Amino acid sequence: MQRNRTEAARARDDTRQWVRNRRERTRHLIELGGLVQKAGLVELVNDDRATLLGAFLDIAQRLQEDGQSEEGTVADLCARWRRRGLRAFDADKEAAGAEVMHLRQEEPLGMEVRE
Repeated sequence: MQRNRTEAARARDDTRQWVRNRRERTRHLIELGGLVQKAGLVELVNDDRATLLGAFLDIAQRLQEDGQSEEGTVADLCARWRRRGLRAFDADKEAAGAEVMHLRQEEPLGMEVRE
């Protein structure tokens, strides 16, 4: 048991470049998966990964095409998606802030909130 703890501690403290790169890549992929979940896509397609991949391939194809489509240029489309995403992030921040305020209002007197 102690051996497992020692090995786990050593793995956490491993600073070799390839280990840092692997951790950074893993974190990046987890964050991207979180975006798929946050957008509600997992539920909308019943967790069908082939459908998700097909949708992403369609998006990639649209972005690779040059010229103008019915949605505008690729730059217009990306700008519209970015604005919508930023609004969603802002809405999440506001909702989280409102939740913190709600929790603070429910505290018994004399209790401090630690963040």
